[in-house]
Amino acid sequence: MKIGESLAENLKGTEVIALFGGLGMGKTALTTGIAKGLGSNDSVSSPTFALVNEYHGKCNVYHFDMYRISSWDDLYSIGFFDYLDTGVLVIEWSENIENALPPEYIRITMEKGSDENERIITVEECR
Repeated sequence: MKIGESLAENLKGTEVIALFGGLGMGKTALTTGIAKGLGSNDSVSSPTFALVNEYHGKCNVYHFDMYRISSWDDLYSIGFFDYLDTGVLVIEWSENIENALPPEYIRITMEKGSDENERIITVEECR
């Protein structure tokens, strides 16, 4: 959560943050920190069944779960492209839509560390 809060300090409000990492890596916890860092008091939860959750703060945060998305038609049917440039998009399971990500985005890769609760988090600005 602290990494998410720190990251939020540098956001302008229209970024796409693509999260890569397996089940239980802390993607929703990171998103909680981002939303909190952007001034949201909303309760953050995984959008597994809703596909997208919205949180309100200094800017809108759209929290996507792309686990079940497998085609361009799926992306169009959930209105994914309509959200671009309307707030901060945080996308879990970005592996499933990597070819649909915009030219510029923040890529965050999360991997297990040497013990159960340790995570290796890599943040890259992609252009």
